[in-house]
Amino acid sequence: MTIIATSATAPNAARTGVIVMLLGMLMFSLNDVMGKWLVATYSVSQLMVIRSIAALLVLSPFILKRGLRSMLQVERPWLQALRSLLFAVDASAFYFAVAYMPLADTMTYWLAAPIYVAAASPFLLGEKVGWRRWTAILIGFAGVVIALEPSKDTFSLPALIALVGSAAFAFALMLGRTLRSTPDTTLVFWQVIGALVFSLVGVAANPTGWAPVDGEAVLQLGMLGIVAMLAHILVNRALKLADAATVVPLQYTLLLWAVVFGWFFFGDMPRPTVIIGAALIVASGLFIFFREQQLKRHARKI
Repeated sequence: MTIIATSATAPNAARTGVIVMLLGMLMFSLNDVMGKWLVATYSVSQLMVIRSIAALLVLSPFILKRGLRSMLQVERPWLQALRSLLFAVDASAFYFAVAYMPLADTMTYWLAAPIYVAAASPFLLGEKVGWRRWTAILIGFAGVVIALEPSKDTFSLPALIALVGSAAFAFALMLGRTLRSTPDTTLVFWQVIGALVFSLVGVAANPTGWAPVDGEAVLQLGMLGIVAMLAHILVNRALKLADAATVVPLQYTLLLWAVVFGWFFFGDMPRPTVIIGAALIVASGLFIFFREQQLKRHARKI
């Protein structure tokens, strides 16, 4: 009876997982739109401070449920701190880049992060990468170069910061692989704390100081943190409802939303080179992902 019930409900759970993942990607995209709009008025550091505080408020029931002591007692604290720092650099770089670049351009660089992970994993994690994935990695890097379109006009500071941010995101993902035993709530907690500390340092170092913030602005900035936190929760939930092979490829819908929202809210249209580069990056990322899934299935059979 249990086996029958499980097999009957599995397809429904997978479908729910797909819907939840798509909703999570939509929430991430709305977070990007709100961030691009708000950084026109507030510094990245100020935006990140209020965003982090709002995220902590949303996270507080989960923290209280697990207990603050369990949040503080973590394995390999130096790796946890480095991961938090990398995510803080990732978020700050994204908001800086998106202030000067179209959403689709910025998102293209961030979608290349899994390619960086695949390229670095043999050297940093000791993982074996065969010629098929190395070919896909090279194609993905070609897509990044095409999207970047290096020249004196397009090889700008925002583009360079976007590359640094996406690389920081990739290395943070790799550290996440080495901290698999750490509960999700603990990982998110330290990720938010790292962003808060990093942004407070940025506010202190900012010569323009803290821009005046009224009640409406606090609400808007706070919503940014809440939307981002909800997006993370939805993605984590989707991965529990369905296999990674089913829901992870849906992350590339971020690019579609970036094009749609960039055009609708800001009148931005991606350059042809960005479209070509993005297509190569998405194709490369999907191949790497499905190849890794195939190898994992083969290893389990052995």
